[in-house]
Amino acid sequence: MTLPILIHPDPRLKKVSAPVTDSSDALRELADKMLHAMYEAPGIGLAAPQVGVLSRMIVLDCVKEEGAPARPIVMLNPEVVEVSDALNTYEEGCLSIPDQFADVTRPADVTVAWMDLDGNAQKETFDGLWATCVQHEIDHLEGKLFIDYLKPLKRQLITRKMVKLKRERARA
Repeated sequence: MTLPILIHPDPRLKKVSAPVTDSSDALRELADKMLHAMYEAPGIGLAAPQVGVLSRMIVLDCVKEEGAPARPIVMLNPEVVEVSDALNTYEEGCLSIPDQFADVTRPADVTVAWMDLDGNAQKETFDGLWATCVQHEIDHLEGKLFIDYLKPLKRQLITRKMVKLKRERARA
């Protein structure tokens, strides 16, 4: 069964997630289910809070080229440790805010440190879509959504659309 993805507004999406202390079998199973839900959605990133788990875990795979091998990454306790001065603006969307998109400006390159599922420390510098995606997902761990970067009127408009969508889905 695919994990259900929470839709904004949901109070769990606004909470700060707790650090992951070890990589248990349950955590590995959750990572597998999150990757499955992300690919099925389809999306390029998913944070544990989006499936109702308030733990500092994200999954992402930004490979878009046809025929290119997938590159799923599972990050436990990811942290941006370095950012570029250069900025990039991407039109962002979110699986918790379906069919809504807006331009968000973020650092163009970021270096992220995290623990993998085997408990090993990892560190990598990301650019382009990968940099945007990893920052977007780490924001989820802090209870921040991409619409929080928007002007209040645009944010309220999107939130109202999501309330209406949730009502319609509840009736179906």
